Formats: sequence, structure tokens, C-alpha cells
Amino acid sequence: MVDSIPASRRWLALIVLCLGELMICLDATIVNVALPSIRMDLGFTQTSLVWVVNAYLLTFGGFLLLGGRLGDLYGARRLFLIGIVAFTAASLACGLARSQQPLIWARAVQGLGGAVVSAVALSLITNMFTEPAERAKAMGVYGFVCSGGGSIGVLLGGALTSSLSWHWIFLVNLPIGVFVYVLCSLLVPPTRQRPGGGRLDVAGAVIVTTALLMAVYAIVNGNEAGWSSRQSLGLLTGAVGLLAVFLVVEARVPEPLVPLGLFRSRSITIANIGAVLWAAAMFVWFFITALYLQGVLDYDAMHVAVAFLPANLVMAVLSLGLSARLVMRFGMRIPFAGGLLLSALGLALFADAPVTASLVSDVLPGMILLGLGCGVAFNPLLLAAMSEVEPRDTGLASGVVNTAFMMGGALGLAILASVAGARTAHLVTVGADYRAALLGGYHIAFGLGAACAAVAAILGAALLPPAKEAGVAAQGGASSVH
Repeated sequence: MVDSIPASRRWLALIVLCLGELMICLDATIVNVALPSIRMDLGFTQTSLVWVVNAYLLTFGGFLLLGGRLGDLYGARRLFLIGIVAFTAASLACGLARSQQPLIWARAVQGLGGAVVSAVALSLITNMFTEPAERAKAMGVYGFVCSGGGSIGVLLGGALTSSLSWHWIFLVNLPIGVFVYVLCSLLVPPTRQRPGGGRLDVAGAVIVTTALLMAVYAIVNGNEAGWSSRQSLGLLTGAVGLLAVFLVVEARVPEPLVPLGLFRSRSITIANIGAVLWAAAMFVWFFITALYLQGVLDYDAMHVAVAFLPANLVMAVLSLGLSARLVMRFGMRIPFAGGLLLSALGLALFADAPVTASLVSDVLPGMILLGLGCGVAFNPLLLAAMSEVEPRDTGLASGVVNTAFMMGGALGLAILASVAGARTAHLVTVGADYRAALLGGYHIAFGLGAACAAVAAILGAALLPPAKEAGVAAQGGASSVH
């Protein structure tokens, strides 16, 4: 729990926390632009190059839940600072790497540090902003950073790689990390530990972290190994089995890593299911659209970033003001469902995009709708995921929704990209032009992504509490923090 601090200092602390989270979000995409340069410079093969990305995703996805719980037990600010130090030091190691293995290992440490930062940042924000209107505004700022960070990463990665070298996509994190560490130490008061320090559910932590590592490994290597291969099926089956064992353990231990009673809250459950579905849709939007713009329309990296810019601007306008007002006026249900429906419509437009597209008439409408959807829906999603949570469990709730988003996005993108690839291969075999075949595969991915967003919207509209109940829950959650 974060002690009461003056309003001006609280908002400055929010900026610092969001800057730390932005550094993590940027790193998820900034590397993609530099991969060709890294491959040529360090002699990676096409197969081994994927580990520059996968090493980060593996540890990031695997340690989100554990990082959130450690923040609850031993202090969220302490864990945030530890995560920033680990991420910044690993960024230095990445930037100085002159061979493959040091870079891959440093990327794994980056993922670990990023998981801790992401898992506890939302917890710190939730506990600093206890009044519903202020909390909604703060969540809007945080939501914009999370949803817009990936697109900014593409732009920054292209600029740094082309003007300097790939090393600088990592070295740029050093001054940011030091700045965030110093200001967080000054602005965010120490968080209180659980009485007696709490006890970590070691068995639960080992089981769920192993399960998540196995699942992420299977997902990120699914396309290469084959989804029906012994490796993929074995890892996914093992992950599901371990998760079942984890549920049994959590139901029996006195201080579980994840209290199963958390999911008795309808809002929290629907928010996490919605996060899985929406993440699949959003990953498809970002990654498949970038492939469409580059592979079909021949845009370079900078032009791809410019094409995403209108969506980012729309998200900024909505996330930094209007979204909070909508939540306070209508509750979580209407903005959540409405934003997801706008996102579904934007993806549906891309599902009908032509081979020879105009930026203004064919690309821009879908981008604007997706920017509107993200800007409206992200705030109520976060509020729902953190609603009705006891202060001692805010780190856990933050880790759960981050894990849901990470796993939903990774699995959704892997599956839909495989479906798109199969469709493209079929069209090529029947004699279609290669660009038309690519677009045929992308159309399938966009359509399925739109369906995921639409299903999440329907669930939210049907099952999230109406405005009056949501307001009562928000007030109750706020008062419980004091």
C-alpha cells in the first residue's frame, strides 16, 4: 500500500512509472526493426535470429505472475526498482554485445526485469490513485502508454538503426532507466510489506512459472517446430497439466500465490477473458498490418510507423481525457464493449483491404477506428481487472491481467499467423500472384482478429456490471485502500 502523497507529487510519480513501463513496451517492438542489421553483424542464421526476440518473450511471459506476487509480499516500489535495475543493466549488456550468446542471455534478463516492472507498475498506480475519477484518468494515461508504446518502438527503432546502429536501440535505455530509478526513489513512497513479510507459496510459484515458460516456449516456436509436432503438443499438454496441478495446490495451501477467490469477482474474470481475446486482436492488428504494409504495399519501416501515427494520436486524445469521462459517466461496460466493437470494425476493414491500396482511403479508416477502439476500451479493461481487489493483492491482479494479455496476444498471433500462412501457401499452389496470396492470408487473420474483438465486446456488454453497480464497486475499492 502506498501512503497518501500530495496530488502534484502523485501525478509526477505517475509520469515516472509510465516512463518505466514505456521503456518495457518499446523494447517489445523496437528490436524487430533492427533484426536484419543484428543478423548481418553477428552472423545469426534465420533460425537462430528468432531467439533475439524469443529469449525476451520467454522470461517476460513466464515471470509476470511471480513478479506481481513478490511485489505484494515485499513491497511494490522495491520490486519496481529492482526490475528497472535488471532491465537497464541488461540493456547495457545487449548494446555492448559482440557475439550471439551474450546478446541472447542479456535479452532473457531484459525480459525478467520487464516482467517485474510491468507486474507491479499497475499495482503502484492503483494504490496511489484511490479516488475513482482520478484513478480513471491515471489508468487512461497508463493505458495509452501500453497501447501506443509498440508503435512508437517501430518509429524509434527505424530512426536509431538507420542513423546510428542497432546497438543504440538498447543503449538508449540507459539514461531512461537511470532517470526512472532516481525519480521513482524520490517521488514514490516505500510500499508497506505484508505483516511478517508474508510467505511465498514456493510450490505454486515453481509450478506456475514452469507452466508459463513451457507455454510461451511452445507458442513462440510453434510456427517453426509445427503446431502438430511432438515438441509443440508435448509442451502445451505439459503446460496445461501443470496449470491443473497449480489449481489443486492453490486450493490447499494456507497462503496461495494466486488466491482462487480473486476470480469470484465477475468484473475481474470478464476483464481477463477480454484481455486474452482483445490481445489476440491487437497483436494481429499491429504485426499483420505491418507485414501487409511492407510485403504488399512496399512501405519501408519509417512509412509503416507514419501509417500507424494517426491511430496513436487518436489513442492519445481518448486515453488522456475522454476515456476517463466515459467511464465516470457510463461505468465500465459501455466503453469496454463499444471500444472493442470499434476495434472489430477496424479489423474488418483491413480484412477487405485491396492489393493496391491508398493510404488515405484504404489504410487510414481502419487505423482510426482501431485507435478509437483502443483509446476507449483500454481504460475500462484495466479498471475492471483491478476492481474489487484487496490492497494486498493489487500486484497479483496486475500480474494476472498482464499475463492474460501476454498469453492471449502470443497464442492468438501464433495461431492466426499460421492460418494466414496456410492460406497463402494454398493460394500460391493454385497459381495466385504472390502478393495476392499474401493478402489472402492476411485477410483471414484480420477477419479472425475482428471476431476475437467482437466476442470480447459481447462478453463485456453481457456480463460486466452496469454503471450504477460499477460506481459502487469503484467507490468500495477506493475506500478499501485507505
